[in-house]
Amino acid sequence: MGPYWNTIRHIEATPAPFLFFSRAWITFPRPKNYNTPTMNVRLTKEQKIKVLNSTDIYAIMQQVLLRENKIRRNQEHFWVVGLNHNNKILFVELIGLGASNRVNADPPDVFRMAIYKLASKLILVHNHPSGSHEVTDADITFTDHMLKVGKLIKVEVLDHLVITETHYTSFADQGVMDQLKKSGLFEIMGPEKQELEQFKIDTEKKRARKEELLKVAKKMKGEGLTDEVIKKVTGLSLKVIGGI
Repeated sequence: MGPYWNTIRHIEATPAPFLFFSRAWITFPRPKNYNTPTMNVRLTKEQKIKVLNSTDIYAIMQQVLLRENKIRRNQEHFWVVGLNHNNKILFVELIGLGASNRVNADPPDVFRMAIYKLASKLILVHNHPSGSHEVTDADITFTDHMLKVGKLIKVEVLDHLVITETHYTSFADQGVMDQLKKSGLFEIMGPEKQELEQFKIDTEKKRARKEELLKVAKKMKGEGLTDEVIKKVTGLSLKVIGGI
């Protein structure tokens, strides 16, 4: 596969009254008792590479998928891959785990870690347990919405990969991303725009607050205070304090 800016192919995205992803409807807001199983995926030093094309991303995400046991591989997973301005991988986050043919995801789930980790670009990845890496209309509609949200909050969505254990399809390589930029759908305005802008501000405040707490914890550690005392004062976890 070539770099992300190659081949352009015309693919139509049909407007829909609700958002849906991989053959499943996603409606907003979610039920109050719904919890998104977010999980930071641990990467080796060798995997934190500068991404040149979709092949690089698939090589890593195939390994991530194959780490799962057979039962988990029969569920749809949705990951986001955060990149810095040089296209170096900052994180891989699992933000959705669903049934064999559907998984839930919404804009705050997709973009929260990107804002928190100061990623300037994102790549979306989900698997099809059926073994088909064919792009569906549902996948295209979902990607279109995320692309427009990313434009609003200034986090560029570069690509969306549909993967299986042995193959993948890249929206960028197929020209879908270029086409969606011109689709005219999901232009963010009104209440959704205000909510997303506030979400970005709130997330940035949380990140700034944590950075301040880390500075305090570092100073306390330098003064010889125990991790337990630092935890009590800052509210940071022992794992975070231990890594300072």
